Order: sequence, then structure tokens, then C-alpha cells
Amino acid sequence: MERLIENSLYTSRWLLAPIYFGLSLGLLALAFKFFQEVFHLLPNIFTLAEADLILVLLSMIDMALVGGLLVMVMISGYENFVSQLDVDEGKEKLNWLGKMDSGSLKMKVAASIVAISSIHLLRVFMDAQRIENDKIMWYVIIHMTFVISAFAMGYLDKLTKHDH
Repeated sequence: MERLIENSLYTSRWLLAPIYFGLSLGLLALAFKFFQEVFHLLPNIFTLAEADLILVLLSMIDMALVGGLLVMVMISGYENFVSQLDVDEGKEKLNWLGKMDSGSLKMKVAASIVAISSIHLLRVFMDAQRIENDKIMWYVIIHMTFVISAFAMGYLDKLTKHDH
């Protein structure tokens, strides 16, 4: 009975595979939105004010960071929790493939969230004249919460790795 339960628990990790595949569909949706933004930008490039262009570009950078985060979580999560990826010898291989454990993945996700939040906050600052001061204050507080959380996670990770 115990063996059956253990095998069932171990096999249940495959339930994560469709979730990681779903993230790839999210990446596809993000790519569509990115190119939709490009196609809206190009015809208006000469009539767009510099500040508005910068806001659009920051939005595109934001999407690129989110896309990278999706790829990192999708591939590393699959490798850490489901199965190793079999990449043929002659094919291109990401240099971090197989090297990112769940702890380092967590740190990369935290750093990516801080970077994404930074871009969003920069967009808010670029458009500050149209945003109420109390909203800007909350954006800064939320961003600082992400920064402090990422720093605390990194510090705790360093402490636990140092102890081992």
C-alpha cells in the first residue's frame, strides 16, 4: 500500500506538464500583444511625442521581461519538477539548462519581478502629470515591497547556502 501511494505521488508530478505547456500558450499570447503594439507604433512613429514613444517602448521592454520570466519558469520548472529535457547534441542549448534548481529559480523570478516593477514604475513616473500623487505613492510602496522581499529572499538563501 505504501509503495502504491509513493508511486502515485511521484507520478503525479506529470500533472504539472500541461501547466508548463499552458505557460507556453501564455508566451504566444504575449508575443501577439507585443507585435500588435509594434504594428500600432510604426504608422504613428513620426507623429508620436517623444514621451509617448518612450512609454510604448517601456511597455515593450516590460513584455520582453515577462516573456523571459515565462520561459525561465516554464523550462526550469519542468526540468526541476517533471523531467529532464532531452536536447540533442547538435542543437542549440541554453547555458543555464539543467543548472537552475528551485532555489535559484525563485531568486531569478524575484529579480525579474523587481525589474518588471521598475519598468512599470518608470512608466508611471514618465506619465506622472496624469496620475494622482497618492497612486504614485502606492506604486512606489508596492515596488519597494518587491525590492525588500527579493533582497530578504536573497539574504536568506545566502544564509542557508552558507550553513551547508
